Amino acid sequence: QLQLVESGGGLVQPGGSLRLSCAASGYTLDSYTIGWFRQAPGKEREEVSCITSSGRNTNYKNSVKGRFTISRDNAKNTVYLQIDSLKPEDTAVYYCAADRPQGLLGCVLGRRYSYWGQGTQVAVSS
Repeated sequence: QLQLVESGGGLVQPGGSLRLSCAASGYTLDSYTIGWFRQAPGKEREEVSCITSSGRNTNYKNSVKGRFTISRDNAKNTVYLQIDSLKPEDTAVYYCAADRPQGLLGCVLGRRYSYWGQGTQVAVSS
């Protein structure tokens, strides 16, 4: 059973930065596409970024381009989400998810994922 554990969230002032981590156990992540999602209170879950199994291709929701950076270190079995210039609207629980590649060029936002972490809370407030 692939298990994912997110960490790195916290309370940050607007304009600050966080680096979220998604660590895998049970299986290695090097053959999985990874997506990062967030869910704000009272809102539906949305995918903000994805990365292919090799790390060679990434994709971002338009509203986070330039501020969010997804990366992976397969040797450490970990995927990261660097968030810069945090805004209050970034407040949400952030989840990572994994699934087998779809055989597409790059990765696409909006696909289904089979494996999910428990989430880590990001709060942006003065």
